[in-house]
Amino acid sequence: MGNFLKDTADDVRTVARGWRWGRRPQVPRSAEAYVPAQRSTVFPSDWSRRRPAVAAREVAQRGALEPLFRSQVRTHVEGLDILDQLEGPVIFAANHASHLDTPLVLLSLPDRWRRRTAVAAAADYFFDTWWRAVGSSLVFNTFPIDRRGGAMATTPGEVLADGWSLVIFPEGTRSRDGWTGTFRMGAAYLAHEHGVPVVPVAHRGTFAAMPRGQGWPSPGRRQLTIRFGEPLRPAEGESVRDFAPRIKDAIAQLLDEDTSTWWEAKRRAAAGRTPDPAGPQVAQWRRVWAQSESPEVERPETGPLRAWRR
Repeated sequence: MGNFLKDTADDVRTVARGWRWGRRPQVPRSAEAYVPAQRSTVFPSDWSRRRPAVAAREVAQRGALEPLFRSQVRTHVEGLDILDQLEGPVIFAANHASHLDTPLVLLSLPDRWRRRTAVAAAADYFFDTWWRAVGSSLVFNTFPIDRRGGAMATTPGEVLADGWSLVIFPEGTRSRDGWTGTFRMGAAYLAHEHGVPVVPVAHRGTFAAMPRGQGWPSPGRRQLTIRFGEPLRPAEGESVRDFAPRIKDAIAQLLDEDTSTWWEAKRRAAAGRTPDPAGPQVAQWRRVWAQSESPEVERPETGPLRAWRR
């Protein structure tokens, strides 16, 4: 009987300790109140594709950006004839090694294409401050993508639907050593969903001219090369997952062609021996060193060198 009374008293005390006497809160005093994260909206960029902004961008690109770009680097462009067979819009999918990539692609395009081409840019970098957002939107016609924790003001699909071509870097970020990184499936998805072709674009020399972490091109007017490849379209029944590797392979073949010849690159591609654009698996310093040399371009023996070739 004594044990029963003792056990009963213990149970009563246990219940009393957990009972909300006087509606005592169950949350510890040290706990902070939950506050939902504020959901922000990415800086809107629709205005940059309206007529006043298009006119201002033409002046900025022709009057300032292109002369400045030419004064810092030399360029060699190949493959623009493939655009003659296209009407647009298209997706220009390019490798990404430097901040020079965007002006190189845009200024290499014929005027009618450049004026109707927008650039997908990282929201957390180019749209983190109002002045950077306004500047990049006005000069390069950028719009934000992959915003974390915010609401998109514009989507790539909306830009394509309005008849604008897109420049997309499938790697999503600049290379740290000049070689290509992992390709995401965004370009393949957009081409699949909106029925637009993908034009592969490969360039070399931008890492050597202005690698990641460098704020201005290296002195000496480094050489840049850029090639536009044949348009790619998803085959009937081909999934996005199957189409995306074809885009990477096309860029890899263009890079191989730029280091050798069209015929040699074609033969290697047919044999499945195209060099991996991700580069050799060697020490990091060797990978960087290999990409620090500017590409060589054959020049005519007579006549002045041209800073810009199409």
